[in-house]
Amino acid sequence: MRIIGGSCRGRPLKTPKNQDIRPTTDKVRQAIFNALYSRGSVVDLNILDAFCGTGALGLEALSHGAGHVTFADISRTSLNLAKENARDLGLEDRAEFISGDSSKLGVRQDKNRTFDLVFLDPPYRKGLVAATFQALEAGNWLSQDAWLVIEAEKEADLSVLGQPDFDKTYGDTRIVFVQK
Repeated sequence: MRIIGGSCRGRPLKTPKNQDIRPTTDKVRQAIFNALYSRGSVVDLNILDAFCGTGALGLEALSHGAGHVTFADISRTSLNLAKENARDLGLEDRAEFISGDSSKLGVRQDKNRTFDLVFLDPPYRKGLVAATFQALEAGNWLSQDAWLVIEAEKEADLSVLGQPDFDKTYGDTRIVFVQK
């Protein structure tokens, strides 16, 4: 795996030694970022990479000019891998790491920034997309007109999110964009 574009283009990402983390493939990341650029850009956005795994999506966003990315994961192994990748790429100054369940974020405190874009790539078939989306809305974490980029299993019921702006399947992976 590698960064596919931006200032870190071509730089490798460390990946897990086991199958516990399912990193977004280069091909799917390329499609996601092409679609994001056709809707504006990621430049200067404040982003949440929920269920971050290796951090590939958030790190790709930083490479493309995102202002700040918060990486969140309940797995210490995943969070440490994302931190290591950010450090190796020299992107840690625009990154924050939160150990915890993204579906239970709670209410945003005034000092916390809202998110303009959320990468939501939870473990498949656990119902975490709806729970996380509801937690983000209830906790006032989303900025006005925020984008959610969801990566889920192709048969996932994502109707709770409303009408998608983009909905495409790549093998067993479904990518959906929703603007709130």
